[in-house]
Amino acid sequence: MSRHPETNAIRTQTERTGEKEHSTPVFLTSSFVYDSAEEMAAAFADDSLDVNIYSRFSNPTVDEFNRKICVLESAEDGIATGTGMAAIFSTFMTFLQQGDHIISASAVFGSTHTILTKYLPKWGITHSYFNMNEPDAVAGLIRPETKMLYVETPSNPGLDLVDISALSEICKSRGILLVVDNCFATPAVQQPLQFGADLVIHSATKFIDGQGRVLGGVVVGRKELIQPLYLFVRNTGPSMSPFNAWVLTKSLETLFIRMERHAASALTIAHALQGHPAIRWVKYPFLASHPQFAIARKQMKNGGGIITFDLAGGLPSGRNFLNKLKMLSMTNNLGDSRSIASHPASTTHSKLTEAERQEVGITPGLIRISVGLEHPDDILQDILQALEP
Repeated sequence: MSRHPETNAIRTQTERTGEKEHSTPVFLTSSFVYDSAEEMAAAFADDSLDVNIYSRFSNPTVDEFNRKICVLESAEDGIATGTGMAAIFSTFMTFLQQGDHIISASAVFGSTHTILTKYLPKWGITHSYFNMNEPDAVAGLIRPETKMLYVETPSNPGLDLVDISALSEICKSRGILLVVDNCFATPAVQQPLQFGADLVIHSATKFIDGQGRVLGGVVVGRKELIQPLYLFVRNTGPSMSPFNAWVLTKSLETLFIRMERHAASALTIAHALQGHPAIRWVKYPFLASHPQFAIARKQMKNGGGIITFDLAGGLPSGRNFLNKLKMLSMTNNLGDSRSIASHPASTTHSKLTEAERQEVGITPGLIRISVGLEHPDDILQDILQALEP
């Protein structure tokens, strides 16, 4: 029987134990037992056997979380990791080797930028950046040794978008893997595999958890791509903890209704902030003023839960705004039930040079708002009072 994704997020569960529990239990165990020496030997001899050996390899709770994300992303297989950055780094390390080249959008999370510029070069892996507002430049950056194209869409924190289908056509014609970080959208808003992506990455720490409790990451895609990634995670150890997987799989049960509320409130607030005298511009994917509004409507179900705006007074105004907030939290997380304000130029992207920040649209006065689940009037009221002179 075909079911809607909202139902699959709730009803995809591991098989019940003899206790006939309604809610799936968490399997907090490091290892698993065997009925015989022969069974144990067979488990270690054949990696393809569907048997639990050790929770670094597989665990019923982690497997349930994997299955749910795969169903929601229409993916064949997936592998969960301890954090979103572990998912990104594991993907790079699995599919790139010495002498390879990766093309990345310049608008990526600060830690991803650090991996590309500081760590991958240690293994002889080079990179080129392209501006998401100039996607036609991608074809000209491809070299014989290019193996991967990596993008965030929407990007963090600039909310830049890119046409996944257009990039997929380029990648498929040249035998390049297209990897999409779908963290800001979640599978409730966007499914990159349906537009031709090869692998999709999530920091489950954000909207998938939705309450700022645990860390987690996941990569999904075709089975033949996930298998080598699984072996990398199995052998190097950035595995997801069963407890975190249990929290995240329960969080998925409310993902769709949460994202609807996040997005509805965000759109209301974005409209209200347009034209405010202290703000130079407001950016939100489902505002008609967004440069890639047409792309947003093509591949996203709604605009998600993040708004950015630029304060006319630059860096001092950004810090002053944060200090005047009374309800919104100041933290470097996002995707929480509680609304969050951050100032990327002085926090998450502070290690970039001024030129690098300007390249990806991070102005000194840029404020990122992760719109929570409070009443939108209360969120807006706090923002407006913090904007007062």
